[in-house]
Amino acid sequence: MLARVAHWNYPIPALKILLPIGLSFHTFQSLSYVIEVYRGNQKVEKHFGIYALYVMFYPQLVAGPIERPQNILHQFYEKHHFDYDDVTHGLKQMLRGYFKKVVIADRLSIYVNAVYNNHTHHNGTSLLLATVLFAFQIYCDFSGYSDIAIGSARVMGFKLMTNFNRPYFARSISEFWKRWHISLSTWFKDYVYIPLGGNRVIMPLVCVNLLITFLLSGLWHGANWTYVIWGGLNGFYLVIGVLFYKVKSKINHDLENQHLKKLNEFLNILITFILILFSWVFFRATSFTDALDIIKKILFDQGPLFIGNNKDLIYSVCFLSLLLIIELFEEYKLFNNFSLYNNSNRLIRHLTYYSVIIIIMLFGVFDSSQFIYFQF
Repeated sequence: MLARVAHWNYPIPALKILLPIGLSFHTFQSLSYVIEVYRGNQKVEKHFGIYALYVMFYPQLVAGPIERPQNILHQFYEKHHFDYDDVTHGLKQMLRGYFKKVVIADRLSIYVNAVYNNHTHHNGTSLLLATVLFAFQIYCDFSGYSDIAIGSARVMGFKLMTNFNRPYFARSISEFWKRWHISLSTWFKDYVYIPLGGNRVIMPLVCVNLLITFLLSGLWHGANWTYVIWGGLNGFYLVIGVLFYKVKSKINHDLENQHLKKLNEFLNILITFILILFSWVFFRATSFTDALDIIKKILFDQGPLFIGNNKDLIYSVCFLSLLLIIELFEEYKLFNNFSLYNNSNRLIRHLTYYSVIIIIMLFGVFDSSQFIYFQF
């Protein structure tokens, strides 16, 4: 960029190949090492090969999870023998990741792209549906990548941190960010929010610290006003949550009727999802003016729903519903922890594996779509 501004001639044919892959992620991982060593929480790594492996470990190189040196460095010194449980656990997690990515995320993207890339030709009803589907597209896309990365590392005997934990079941924005992209959220918490003073300072400064942290998070995603507003919105949500924390806690505490408690929990999940959904409009829109136009249409310009390819939309909704049902069972531990993947009955387990593989082969979208977070 500097060379173009100065009108320098720099004919490097393989420049894109020479640029580091996943620059932002391995930069953050390198910063984790430097900060932890400076704080005295990690010994200096004197073996350059081990340090290079920590920075460029291929399963999580491109899009995380962003590991701390305390969790991963010592694993590079350990001798990893073949472990049947690690291999099977890793392969199952990878299979789940591929299902999320090619069957759900990439199929949802067909409708989302058709509407968002031509938003001027669509009404608010179609844009609302596209926004809801984008919320699940980006979740399945990114958590799918994380499952593949964590699973492939597990096959080789390495244990990486969990990066997603059913975020759309969060009861508050604060809880959402403890479940979404956990490695990045904790990175900003440990290295930006807490050093600024965290919640150990007076309330006005706590609010300022939250806003600064999330504005920086938005800038990390890209030098675009849409990302800055997306980060600022989430910071604003958290500030409101902090200011009204005592009121909300009192309401939750005073509810004695079990049915009212369940209704309150459902409303909290729904409100959290709607707030996150609103912020995703800015994340997905190509510009600030486009985002405002989309929001205006969603609020005031209802009309007939654009269906597009009917089969694509039906398949997308069906497989997304299946995933949400599975996550609902996992979240609330329904049916006494009944699991298809880890069922004690070998026949049920194997039928599940083969069924998922067949679904991926029959309904997966294989058009070389890259992961959304590869651009960051």
